[in-house]
Amino acid sequence: MDNVTESWTEISITVETKDIEIAGSIANMVVPYGIYIEDYSALEEETLQIAHIDLIEESLLRKDRSKGIIHVYVNPHENPLEAVSFITERLNSENIVHEIKIADCKTEDWVNNWKQYFHPMPIGEKLLIRPTWENDYDAGGRKVLHIEPGLAFGTGSHPTTKLCLETLEKYISNGSTVLDIGCGSGILSIASLLLGAKAALGVDIDKLAVKTALANAAENGFMPPVFNAIEGNLSDNVSGKYNIIVANIVADIIMEFNKEVGEFLEDGGIYITGGIIDSRKDEVIYSFEQNSFEIIANFEEKGWNVFVCKRR
Repeated sequence: MDNVTESWTEISITVETKDIEIAGSIANMVVPYGIYIEDYSALEEETLQIAHIDLIEESLLRKDRSKGIIHVYVNPHENPLEAVSFITERLNSENIVHEIKIADCKTEDWVNNWKQYFHPMPIGEKLLIRPTWENDYDAGGRKVLHIEPGLAFGTGSHPTTKLCLETLEKYISNGSTVLDIGCGSGILSIASLLLGAKAALGVDIDKLAVKTALANAAENGFMPPVFNAIEGNLSDNVSGKYNIIVANIVADIIMEFNKEVGEFLEDGGIYITGGIIDSRKDEVIYSFEQNSFEIIANFEEKGWNVFVCKRR
């Protein structure tokens, strides 16, 4: 990473745990990279699920379970006050009680802080997501997806990413071709290939995300043309047709993409969308109807929705 000694701005947003998911999604609108969330409300359950141990550090047990902290990092070339203003406005509009603190933080410090909250985790029935710096894990017969998210959004820990991964497991078949819009770290594309897809193309508007996705795919043994990633806004630079198209982004962009996605979907193909919070659900459903899509499944977790659609 370049300029690791530069000072970034750390914005810490404290909210009640019931509001952590919506507040986290608002933070991701500001910077879709380099955030991590402290949420100890399900500490024992999550520790048992991931590590299969009943020993938890005393310092963790003393953590406040009623509140969570979202840590957002703004790079030295951006205005942190703009980010705070945006976050404050959105949190107020959602009637979320919050406290915001601002501090300076070296790049190397926030990278290490963020990594300590990301551990190997089972997803669905077939996958284990493993950060590349974690060597102590038991795959238990699952396919292991090795990932170094870098500054790109997508570790599998966010409910909407987890839901998309579980949904792909249901619909990927051997030989599927996949288009991943807003691919971020490449996690959904790589999972698709591990689950049996023959080829996947990731698209992201962020040049860094494209670089990260290509590196993560290579880490898992997938090189072009089996996996490729390109820079672009939605389908601007996309050609061909795909059996499965997945877009794990935000409601407004999904509704925009709904107008053009049909052009790239094979007959009988599946269109999977994530990143939709409950408060935007009805708008997105209406957009599907307006663009000749039929919803064949809807999965929900912690106020987030994933829809599975087919062309009418």
